[in-house]
Amino acid sequence: QAQLVESGGGLVQPGGSLRLSCLVSGSILRISPMGWYRQAPGKQREWVATATLGGRTNYADSVKGRFTISRDNAKNTVDLQMNSLKPEDTAVYYCHVEGSTFWGQGTQVTVSS
Repeated sequence: QAQLVESGGGLVQPGGSLRLSCLVSGSILRISPMGWYRQAPGKQREWVATATLGGRTNYADSVKGRFTISRDNAKNTVDLQMNSLKPEDTAVYYCHVEGSTFWGQGTQVTVSS
């Protein structure tokens, strides 16, 4: 069993930055790739980024060059640094243990002037 708790969401102006953090209970972080996903109002949940066990990262085209995913196995955290935010980045962001049924509760990110 694992619990994931996201934090760091909020309201930011276009062009601004936010850093999301996901705290993962237990040892599952050390044996699993981790991902961030998001769901905008009226849309399906979509993949944003993944960090593998070996430190390799992958990003959706819509966020490439603006977002950075990182993991700290010692602290049991997975972060998502979001820069140059756009209104279309507005969504609830979720942390996920890839290949499992474990999801966080989500954190709201709103990009608006």
